[in-house]
Amino acid sequence: MDRRVRSIPALGRAAAFLRLALFSCFFGLLASVPVRAQERAEDPHVQQLYGEAKAAELGGDLKTAVAKYNALLSAAPKLAPAYNNLGALYLRMREFRKAIDVLQKGLSIDPKMSSASAMLGIALYESGDYAAAKARLESTLRNKPDDNNVELFLANDLIKLGDLDSAASHLQRLATRQPKNQEVWYLLGKVHMKLSEKALGHLNEIDPNSVWVHQISGEVMESMKNYDGALLEYRKAVELAPAQPGVHFLLGNAYWALAMWSESVKEFQAELDIDPANCSAHWKIGNAMLEQRQDPDVARSHLEQALGLCPSLVQAKVDRARALIRLERNEEAIADLRSAEKISPEEPTIHFLLGQSLRAVGRMAESKAEMDTFAKLEEGARAANAEHARQVLENKAQPTPQN
Repeated sequence: MDRRVRSIPALGRAAAFLRLALFSCFFGLLASVPVRAQERAEDPHVQQLYGEAKAAELGGDLKTAVAKYNALLSAAPKLAPAYNNLGALYLRMREFRKAIDVLQKGLSIDPKMSSASAMLGIALYESGDYAAAKARLESTLRNKPDDNNVELFLANDLIKLGDLDSAASHLQRLATRQPKNQEVWYLLGKVHMKLSEKALGHLNEIDPNSVWVHQISGEVMESMKNYDGALLEYRKAVELAPAQPGVHFLLGNAYWALAMWSESVKEFQAELDIDPANCSAHWKIGNAMLEQRQDPDVARSHLEQALGLCPSLVQAKVDRARALIRLERNEEAIADLRSAEKISPEEPTIHFLLGQSLRAVGRMAESKAEMDTFAKLEEGARAANAEHARQVLENKAQPTPQN
């Protein structure tokens, strides 16, 4: 992958933060000057240089703004906010060593400048001094615990340092505060993947042929839809530990995903012999029986047991409704489907089955409404799939970035 492309998210975070920092610092420059430097801040020459620096920065002429701030600091070397603003400009210009030097000078005059402290941490991070950046960003975050930008940089810094547990903790807090921030969720997923790889590595070091290694390997393959590979790993796990809870269910689930109904039922039943409270095993036995068009009353019995153990298992409610429809107990099916609809109103199948059941009991207007909802949801799903396919094709057509 192109290194320039990979650095874009970090630059985006820095730019967003710096815009806020610059605005507040320019706006409040003279108001925040310490009393001992007030006389120099009110010097007409200092005021003029400040105005010229601000105008140049706002006009996009960063080199002139830097020159004006350097001249201002020559005239008023104790004017701490000017160091803050100059450091921010150096950060925007990606001159990180200069930013670090300037921001450290400003903080030596006024250690309470939170924006300068944050930007110093960012500059240290961008320059590759991750240990020093960690100390500075942690210090800043202690004073401003809800600063999302600082915490995101700190999480990235901890990833660079290999402290994945701490990074995950910060990212989880960010995800709680910013549930729509995709970058946070991406990084959190990436950290958890690395932690998983690390754990799997330890498992392999202890015993590469253990039941746990085969179980996790099967789960990884299943997550990638490689069900044939998952079957091989789960079979090895069952051979090694046939009485261990969970392994028969995983094997049965792989068979179920491949529509190998009889094999899946056998494994789910073996799981129930070990763990009778496994509601998902009961549900999937009932589901597999319905798929095979077997006795719907027997299937219903398994689904009843699933719901007795896990009353909110919506898939079991839908399948019990399917069994009840086949038994021509439509009013009972409607009750199950209405309950499932409250939990998953966007699931098209629920509305389709509701439409069937309502029609069977003569409630035609309600049936039509459910079928209309089903058609609308199906159309939306098809449109979403078509858009996804279009984007995939467009991405394939794009040239691959070169290093």
